[in-house]
Amino acid sequence: MLRETWKKLAGQGVLGLNARNGRYIMQYNRRALYPLVDDKLRSKELALAAGMAVPDLYAVIRTEHDAGDLAESLVHCDSFVVKPAHGSGGDGIIVVARRGHRHRDRFHLINGTVMQMPELRYHISNILSGQYSLGGNPDHVLVEYCVQHDAVFEAISYLGVPDIRIIVFLGYPVMAMVRLPTRMSGGKANLHQGAVGAGIDIASGITTSGVLGNELVDEHPDTGNPIAGLQVPHWREMLELAARCYDVVGLGYMGVDIVIDRDLGPLILELNARPGLNIQIANRAGLQKRLAEVEGWSEGDFSVAERTDRARSAFAV
Repeated sequence: MLRETWKKLAGQGVLGLNARNGRYIMQYNRRALYPLVDDKLRSKELALAAGMAVPDLYAVIRTEHDAGDLAESLVHCDSFVVKPAHGSGGDGIIVVARRGHRHRDRFHLINGTVMQMPELRYHISNILSGQYSLGGNPDHVLVEYCVQHDAVFEAISYLGVPDIRIIVFLGYPVMAMVRLPTRMSGGKANLHQGAVGAGIDIASGITTSGVLGNELVDEHPDTGNPIAGLQVPHWREMLELAARCYDVVGLGYMGVDIVIDRDLGPLILELNARPGLNIQIANRAGLQKRLAEVEGWSEGDFSVAERTDRARSAFAV
C-alpha cells in the first residue's frame, strides 16, 4: 500500500525530503531567520506585534528558581499548556485539562493521567536542561492558555484540540491539513505521535482524505466517523493568517500551525521552518507542482487577500 501510494504521488509531483531541504528550505529560508520560528516565544512576540491572535502567555520559566515560583504563577489557572520554547514535534508538551477542586496541586492531563506538583516541576526541570529542545541545548518553558476545542471537530477527534497546518510558499498558502488527535497520540495533534492528518481543499476548506502514520485512512480510528466532507470554519481567515506570516517572518517556505478556539476563533500556535511532508499523503497530491507554479508567478507587491485568492483558485481540488 505505502509503496503504491508513493509511486502514485511521484507521478503527481511529490516533494521528497532531499528536494525539500536543498531546493526550497536552503534556497528560500535564510538561516538568520530560523531563530524567529525555532523559539516559540519570539514567534509569539512577532505575531502579537503584527496584531495577530495567539494563545495567552501565563508565564515564562527560564531558571530552576523560576520553577520554584510555579504554584504562585498558576494560582488562577485551571487549565494550561506547558511547552519547551525550542521543542519540536510536540515532544515535552503537557496539556493540563483541569486541576483538582480541593487539591490544587493535582493536575489532570488531557490523556487522563494525573500529575502532582513535584512531578510537574521535575518535567519543567527536564525542559530547562534541554531534554526536548532542538540540538539538546538548555531551554526555557512557556506556560500558555489551554485552547478549548471547537465542537465542529468532535466527530473526528479524540480528547484534544485539532490544529491546522498550512504550507506557505513565497506568501501563498499552497497546501493544508488538519491534524486530529487520537487515543494513540494521547489527545495531541502530532502526526509522529499517532494523530490523523486530514487533507483540506485549499479553495473550500473541506476535508478530503486522511493519513495515519503512512497509511491512508477514511475514518477516524477512535470515533469511526468519516474524515472527508467536514467544512473547516473560519477558512479564509486562517489562510490569510498563514499568508501574513510570510510578511512578518520572511521565511519563503514554512508551515503555519493554527488552532480554532471555541470562543476566540483562530489562533496562531507556532511556525515551522522545516514542515514535514506527510501533508502530501493526507491530500493525496504532491507539493512539487504547486511550488513550481508559484515560482512561475510574476513578482509584485500583492496583498495578503490577493495572494490568498490566487492560491485558492490555482490549487482547488
